[in-house]
Amino acid sequence: MKNKNNFFWIYAIIFSVFIGIFFLKSSFYEPKKIHQNYFFDILSKGKVDKIIIKHKELVYVYLKNNFFNLGLNSSTIQRKIINNELELVKKKPILKYKFEIGDLQFFQNKFEKYKNIYNLDTVIDFKNQPEYTITKFFFDYGIFFILLIIFWMFLFKKIGSSGGGPGSQIFNIGKSKARLFNENEHVKTTFKDVAGLEGAKEEVQEIVEFLKNPKKYTKLGGKIPKGALLIGEPGTGKTLLAKAVAGEAKVPFFSLSGSDFVEMFVGVGASRVRDLFEKAKEKSPCIIFIDEIDAIGRSRGKASIAGSNDERENTLNQLLTEMDGFDTNTNVIVLAATNRSDILDSALLRPGRFDRTILVDPPELKERKEIFIVHLKKLILSKDVDIDFLSRQTPGFSGADIANICNESALIAARKNRSEIKNKDFLDAIDRIIGGLEKKNKIIKPDEKKRIAYHEAGHAAVSWLLKYASPLVKVTIIPRGRSLGSAWYLPEERQITTTDQMKDEICTLLSGRSAEEIIFKSVSTGALSDLEIVTKQAQSMVSIFGLNEKIGNISYYDSTGQNEFYFSKPYSEKTAQIIDEEVSKIVIEQYERSKKILLDNKKKFILLANKLLDKEVLFREDLVNIFGERAYEDEIGNILKEKDKKTLNKKN
Repeated sequence: MKNKNNFFWIYAIIFSVFIGIFFLKSSFYEPKKIHQNYFFDILSKGKVDKIIIKHKELVYVYLKNNFFNLGLNSSTIQRKIINNELELVKKKPILKYKFEIGDLQFFQNKFEKYKNIYNLDTVIDFKNQPEYTITKFFFDYGIFFILLIIFWMFLFKKIGSSGGGPGSQIFNIGKSKARLFNENEHVKTTFKDVAGLEGAKEEVQEIVEFLKNPKKYTKLGGKIPKGALLIGEPGTGKTLLAKAVAGEAKVPFFSLSGSDFVEMFVGVGASRVRDLFEKAKEKSPCIIFIDEIDAIGRSRGKASIAGSNDERENTLNQLLTEMDGFDTNTNVIVLAATNRSDILDSALLRPGRFDRTILVDPPELKERKEIFIVHLKKLILSKDVDIDFLSRQTPGFSGADIANICNESALIAARKNRSEIKNKDFLDAIDRIIGGLEKKNKIIKPDEKKRIAYHEAGHAAVSWLLKYASPLVKVTIIPRGRSLGSAWYLPEERQITTTDQMKDEICTLLSGRSAEEIIFKSVSTGALSDLEIVTKQAQSMVSIFGLNEKIGNISYYDSTGQNEFYFSKPYSEKTAQIIDEEVSKIVIEQYERSKKILLDNKKKFILLANKLLDKEVLFREDLVNIFGERAYEDEIGNILKEKDKKTLNKKN
C-alpha cells in the first residue's frame, strides 16, 4: 500500500511540473507593453520586421533577428552570404512588444509615412478572425490536455478503488461495500466455536433455520422475522455470533460495518443502502449483517442543525424504507450489532424492522469455563493449570478479555523460556490486564513503602474478617500500572446485592485509609481510587437502589438515558441535601467500623503488614497462618481452602 501511495505522489509531482512548464511557457511568449512613441523610435532604426494589428486596436511588434552566430566567425558568415546560404542562419522574427492605438486610420498613415522616409520593408498585417484554429490549438496545447486527462483518469481510478474494490471507478462510489460470503466459501467459524452465550446462540440458530426451512414456520400462518439486533458490551461476542451464522447458514451472507455507508458526498450512503438491498434480493434467501449499526442508526433530529442536510439521517431513512419494504416471501433477514442501543432511533427498533432484540451479556461462571476451554485448545499447558479456578478468578470478563488472558499467558511463559504454560502464568496475565505492567524498578522511599504496606494490609485484614467481603487471593506492594500496591479478591457472583453486602464492601475499601490513620496518625492521597468507588456505591445505595431509610423506596435512575442528570436533577434542592447527608453518613459509619475492626485486631494486622514489607507478596495461606481460618466461608472460600491444602501437601 505504501508503494502505491508513493507512485501516486510521483505522478502528482510530474503533473505539477507540466502545469508549471505550461504557465512558464505562456509567460515567456507574452510580449512587453510599450508606448506608441517608443515603437516609432525603433521603427525608424529598421529593427521592426512586421506588425500585426488585431481587432483594430492592439498592435503586436515583431523585431528582426537577422543572424544567429552559432559560434561562427565573421569570415565564415561573409562566405555564407556570398554563397547564398544566408537562409541557413536567418531566424524568424521575434514577438517582442505590444501597444494599443486609438485611431487606426491615423496610426496607419503615420506608419506609411515612416516607411517612405526611412525606406523600410516592414510589413503590416490585420487579423480580425480568431487566432486559433482547432488544428493549431491541438498542436500547441494538445499534449498538455492529453496528460491532464490521463492524470484525472488515474486519480478517479484511485478514488474508485478505495471505495469499491480494486479496479472500480469513481462512478461506483454509490455501490455497496458489503463483502459477500456464499455457500461455496469456507467460513471456518461455526456455532461450536462460540462458547457460552447459550440464549443468544439459540436465537441466532433459529434465524438460520428460518432461511433453511421457512415452510416449517410459515405453514401455521406465521411470518419470518425481518431483523434481529445483537446488543451487548464490547468483546462479548456479537460479531463472533455473526461469523458463526455465516459459517452455518449455507446461504449468501453480506457483511459490512455501519461506517461503510458514511461518506462526505451527499446521497452516497442512501445509494449504498439501495444497492445493498438490491443485491440481497437477487441472492435471496440471504442474511445481511451490519456491524456497529449505531454509526448510522442514531436518533434523528437531536443534533442536527436547522436547514442542514444530514447525510447520516438520509442514510438511516433509506435503511428504514428498505427494511420495511420487504415482501413476506423475500427471505432476507438483517442482523445488526451495537453496544449503544440507548442511542438508536426508535423507528429502527420497532417490530417489522428489528423484530428481535438479542442480549449478549458478559459470560457467567460456567460460560467463562467453556470460553477458556475453547481458547486453551491451541496452547501447550502444564498439568497444574486449573480452568475452574481461572474461570472464578475472572468475574465480569468478556470473551475477548479471556482470549487476551490466554494469549498473554503464552507470551509470559515464552518470556521465561518455559516449555509449557503454568497456572501462575495465567494469574500473572490476569494481573497484567487488570492492574497493568509490573514495575519492579520503580524507586519508592522506605517511609512510602511502609505506608503502602500498612494500607494494603488494612484492606486484606478487614476483608478477611467481614462476612460479606470477597475472599482474598493475594496482596502485594509491588507497583503495577498506576497502582503502588493492590489486593486481589475472588468476588462472589451475585444476581442481587443486599444492604449488608454493600456496606461490607464499602468498609473493606475504606480500611486502607483507616489503617494509615491508626499507624501514622495521618492519611495520604493513596486512597483516591478507593474513595471514588466508595462514593459511587454510597450514592447508588441512596439515590438509585432505594436502600436508605430516610429517602425511602425511591429511585432517581433513568434507564432510558433521556434525562440529562447533570443538567436537570430529577429531585428538589431539599432532597439533594438529604441525599448528600445520607451518603456522607454511610461513608463515615463504615470508616469508623473499619477502624474498630483494625484496632480490635491490631497485633495481627501489624504482623501482616510487617510480613508484607518483608515478602512484598502474600497469599491466602499467609492470612490463614496469622488470622486463622476465615469465620464466614462460602462456596468460593471452600474451594480456595481445598486448593491451599493441595498446595501444602505438595510442599510437604
